[in-house]
Amino acid sequence: MARAGNAIEIRGLVTRFGPKVIHENLDLDVRRGEVLAIVGGSGSGKSTLLRTMIMLNPYAAGRIRLLGAELGELDAAESERLRERIGVTFQQGALFSALTVQENVALPLREHTDFPAEVIAGLAFLKVLLAGLPPEAAARYPRELSGGMLKRAGVARALALDPELLFLDEPTAGLDPVSASAFDELVLHLKDSLGLTVVMITHDLDTLWRVTDRVAFLAEKRVLRIGSMAELAADDHPEIEAYFSGPRGRVAQQWNRK
Repeated sequence: MARAGNAIEIRGLVTRFGPKVIHENLDLDVRRGEVLAIVGGSGSGKSTLLRTMIMLNPYAAGRIRLLGAELGELDAAESERLRERIGVTFQQGALFSALTVQENVALPLREHTDFPAEVIAGLAFLKVLLAGLPPEAAARYPRELSGGMLKRAGVARALALDPELLFLDEPTAGLDPVSASAFDELVLHLKDSLGLTVVMITHDLDTLWRVTDRVAFLAEKRVLRIGSMAELAADDHPEIEAYFSGPRGRVAQQWNRK
């Protein structure tokens, strides 16, 4: 059994593409109810790790326990039921351009429930509002939305099936500072109001300081360090220090500690 305090447990993970090893002997725990960010330099395997956790990439060795389920022991039906307990947003939104926002949000409900059409439409509309979009956004198409609204539409769809675990891939990438700050507030609100566990990949130093409970730093094919932003910002490992202590890192630290 998984420990009650962990939503995800990874032990000895090995991932590779052909002869190229991405992760080797990687360990990671994600506690229930926390916001954990995965960071690291280019090529450190952040996206590969996220895609492995959400069952899109196979892994060569090790163990992954997700919401108490051992991924390597699940059959197809069990894997599908587990996917219904997680929500995912991708960097580019991945919305269907020919569908309205409400119709995009309704898709998981149509696929995974037997609810009547009017119930599905009502639930999808509620998720649009929960993601912080105005009511009129429900009838709009993705091309009619701003970047910040597209991100929120992706969150609305990720929340369609009331997940326990939410994965966010670069959620504030491409947003202006005001929109990025508003999205940070949305993440905190959803965590607190819905009791979500949130795992995100982000390069946004302001987001790291404002939103996360802990940060996992990937380097050398593993989780090199994990801790609060204050702990990582004080770490003297050369790679970690270079990542967090540059000019942008110092500004973010000073601003978010005010």
